[in-house]
Amino acid sequence: MDSDVIILGGGLVGATLGVGLAAHGLSSIIVDPADPAVVLAPGFDGRASAVASASWRMLDAIGIGAKLAGQGCEIRHIRVSDGLEPGALDFIPDADDGALGTMFENKLLRRAIHATASEAELVDLRMQTRAVSVERGPAGVTATLSDGTTVRAPLLVAAEGRQSPTREAAGIKVARWSYDHKAIISAFHHELAHENIAFEIFYPSGPFALLPLPDDDIGHRSAIVWSVPGRDGDGMLKLSDRAFLAEAEKSMGGFLGTLSHASPRSAYPLGFHRAATMTGERLVLVGDSAHGIHPIAGQGVNLGYRDVAALVEVLVEGKRTGMDLGDAALLQRYQQWRGLDTLMVSVATDSFNRIFGIPGKTASAVRRLGITAINHIPPIKNRFMAEARGETGQLPRLLQGVMV
Repeated sequence: MDSDVIILGGGLVGATLGVGLAAHGLSSIIVDPADPAVVLAPGFDGRASAVASASWRMLDAIGIGAKLAGQGCEIRHIRVSDGLEPGALDFIPDADDGALGTMFENKLLRRAIHATASEAELVDLRMQTRAVSVERGPAGVTATLSDGTTVRAPLLVAAEGRQSPTREAAGIKVARWSYDHKAIISAFHHELAHENIAFEIFYPSGPFALLPLPDDDIGHRSAIVWSVPGRDGDGMLKLSDRAFLAEAEKSMGGFLGTLSHASPRSAYPLGFHRAATMTGERLVLVGDSAHGIHPIAGQGVNLGYRDVAALVEVLVEGKRTGMDLGDAALLQRYQQWRGLDTLMVSVATDSFNRIFGIPGKTASAVRRLGITAINHIPPIKNRFMAEARGETGQLPRLLQGVMV
């Protein structure tokens, strides 16, 4: 066999999986059609991700964290509100509990992960390359690549994103629906400091998430994920920067003062999808290939990192006991480990979005009553904070910062 694992997709999840396996002595070939000159280009494109504290422990343990040191912004406080009405749900951990997560620009994450993968002896990174054909069978996996080479491994991992062609070719059914909303992604500077607070403001038209970024030479700044009705998405992209900032300031009630210096804007349709199974014959799905949720709680990439941590543990322990890495029993362990967690998070985010999307004063009053109740019930608040950190359920060792 050419490697222990073939990974199709070298994004934030796929490349991290390769690095995690290499840190434990397992080899991988990562195949990705993207041009590194594009995905690693300098400059901020407005995209950022909240890396939960458990995910950060994994990135740090496998060597990626060192390349990101000092480049993120800790989230030390999450405030949830029903519009701009009085009353809010505040998640503030104790001082000795550490941050709830850290915000990173996606380009910084990609560059750090790509650099670590490129340096790893056991990672064969094939950029600007795609799999022309893939055969999975009792003897293993064989893939013919667009560079003319043929590679083999006992296991294939699909980390290709929401429209995974490998998942489709495997005939794995997917439950999916659209929210008829688009997420407007951007960032801007603001007059007042964010004080490391992430804001989630719910409107019937969709949630408005404001996420803290590190200050730069201009001043204070934050990223936004602004859910708007699908019919309004294109119009939001066409607004001038001045008009866009005015709309954003209105949605925020001006609590961070005057806004300025909007970053490039982008939009993508919001939807839910979940694969019926995360495994097939000598096949594993990770990240968006397996599940896609509403960005309401910022858990998208973290669900992918939880997949990575669990799969690394399953494969490393299987290798140590001499098992075939494509063995159905081994893959079933991964399915059982990740299946329930991804279902619970998916259902929770979907329900949360629908509850806060109900219009009317009565619905708003009920939501505010619920917010007040949760604020006064520490066990429930602590559960929410544990979920934000990615620390619920049976945690793989990497999410605890411990090598397998």
